[in-house]
Amino acid sequence: MTKKPNNPEDPKAEKRFFDIHPPVFWPAAVLAIAFIAITLAVGEPMQEVFGAIQEWISNYFGWFLVISVNVYLFLILYLAFSRFGTIRLGGKNAVPEFSRISWFAMLFSAGMGIGILFWSVAEPIFHFTDPPFGEASTIGAAGVAMKTTFLHWGLHPWGIYAMVGLALAFFSFNRKLPLAIRSVFYPLLGEKVHGAWGDAIDVLAVLATLFGLATSLGLGVQQVNAGLGHLFGMPVSTNMQVLLIGVITFMVSISVVSGLNRGVKRLSELNLNLGAILLAFLLIFGPTVFILGAYVQNIGAYLDGFFEMSFWTESYSETDWQNAWTLFYWAWWISWSPFVGMFIARISKGRTIREFVLSVLIIPTLLTFLWITAFGGSAILLELKGIADIAGPVKEDIAISIYELIDAFPFALAANFAAILLVISFFITSSDSGSLVVDAFASGGKLTSPVTQRIFWAVIQGVTAAVLLVGGGLTALQTAAIITGLPFAVILIIMGYSLKQGLENEYEKEELRKKEIERETYQDIVKDLLRQKKTP
Repeated sequence: MTKKPNNPEDPKAEKRFFDIHPPVFWPAAVLAIAFIAITLAVGEPMQEVFGAIQEWISNYFGWFLVISVNVYLFLILYLAFSRFGTIRLGGKNAVPEFSRISWFAMLFSAGMGIGILFWSVAEPIFHFTDPPFGEASTIGAAGVAMKTTFLHWGLHPWGIYAMVGLALAFFSFNRKLPLAIRSVFYPLLGEKVHGAWGDAIDVLAVLATLFGLATSLGLGVQQVNAGLGHLFGMPVSTNMQVLLIGVITFMVSISVVSGLNRGVKRLSELNLNLGAILLAFLLIFGPTVFILGAYVQNIGAYLDGFFEMSFWTESYSETDWQNAWTLFYWAWWISWSPFVGMFIARISKGRTIREFVLSVLIIPTLLTFLWITAFGGSAILLELKGIADIAGPVKEDIAISIYELIDAFPFALAANFAAILLVISFFITSSDSGSLVVDAFASGGKLTSPVTQRIFWAVIQGVTAAVLLVGGGLTALQTAAIITGLPFAVILIIMGYSLKQGLENEYEKEELRKKEIERETYQDIVKDLLRQKKTP
């Protein structure tokens, strides 16, 4: 017997709270909850398990992650400058939904967010005191530190995001397929994307997004806790971080209810404004001339050593430095790519492929480089000149890095409070955006779904982050990213090939339409001339 809707006039009333695609939703939800349960049941020993898994993947598949991120970047650059660059996402008459400023703000907030606040001081300081090569704590080490940090936060992560975002936007807006990872493989799988193969791809995308987001949220709450402890003496502990996750997840739920235009858009603009205030603070009260000069020099060093650093695999050394840094980042960005790719696809309708790729690659990268130079470069300068000891406290607690730097300048209390607010705002933005993306995958590519369903995924994200913190802290967060990043790296390579096939088909159709229009126009002209000749 068929169940009747709650309201006969509303046939979708029964889906008011959940509107799922069962073959994706249930496997993804069960696997995520099983991971949470196992981690809680095993307890502290999970830290050793996570560490062993991370080391094994990095040792045996590090080379594959290195080559993969380069393939993604070069492919997306080729597509931008090829004959496909003029194709408009959504069709030739599509109009952008958001202004450039709002678009850039949401790109930056979704793509880097919490991570850049957590690592912008800590990573350069770590590389300065423990460089991948060369003598530590020297001027040479300072250059290596900035160049290495730029590698991890530069064109490569944005190349990953751009490829996934472009693929999703093209197949959704131009081919009218569901906004889901499965749709990207239509040129290869055909109608099978709507069956078991497509379901499996989307389940993997949901899990990759969950663990990639959990990594960011875990880092973010550590930094919030460290900031509140630094300013107000709040206890810094895993229990406190779990409590903070609960409070902030409640705030995320409020943002989810507000919707994309009022929630995420306004928070993204708030992030940009708060970030601009903090950056201006450091430019005004910090070593201004040094920051501007170092920004130019750091970009030059990054470009000069681009190919050597991009393909470096630590093959001629006996250290495992790269495992904890470069390989973690590549896997993190890959695992985060379904989230960021889906989100930037959702907000990029109406842009041409060339505009999309160059904007996504260049604008956020330059802003990120300026931020890292201002914060990380200033921290290294203070260390070199002996003005402040930042490396010592940072090695004790990575999450406190940005607050230690700000303490060296006037109005530190207000600036540190603004930094805490920015981390919280980034947390909410990332979790809200992430729930939108995961929900789209789990509901079969629907752009709109019940609010309760998105709140469910926001809560799962928060719980996953909390459990990873309990089960192993930073090591667990890194391992979660790497475990899901490796298999998804394979998916992305296939995705790149499928995207190229789809664009070639689209271009051929466009050319045929142009020729048809030209032929019809020519025939009309001939007919008009013949009529004129017949007229006495």
